[in-house]
Amino acid sequence: QVQLVESGGGLVQPGGSLRLSCAASKNINSIYSMGWNRQAPGKQRELVASIDSAGSKNYADSVKGRFTISRDSAENTVYLQMNSLKPEDTAVYYCNVNGVVANTHRIFWGQGTQVTVSS
Repeated sequence: QVQLVESGGGLVQPGGSLRLSCAASKNINSIYSMGWNRQAPGKQRELVASIDSAGSKNYADSVKGRFTISRDSAENTVYLQMNSLKPEDTAVYYCNVNGVVANTHRIFWGQGTQVTVSS
């Protein structure tokens, strides 16, 4: 059974910072990419950032220059450092892992962690 355990969400004031973590279980044999999406109330889920097995990173235009994605491949963990947070960053953030388990290629999702940016 694959598990993705997210942590690091919370309430922060505008301009503040948060760091999200997502640890995937070790039974994922091959990980092609890891990333973060978010969903705000009344809006569709959108890509925030992703990082592939070669370390190439992709960011949504709205977070470029403020968010940084990184990964620890040995620990199957992905991080999202979020700086200069804005109220519009308020959303549930979902970790995702694109990988292979038991010879089956799938995309796995975490349970989500709430990020609220408010004064």
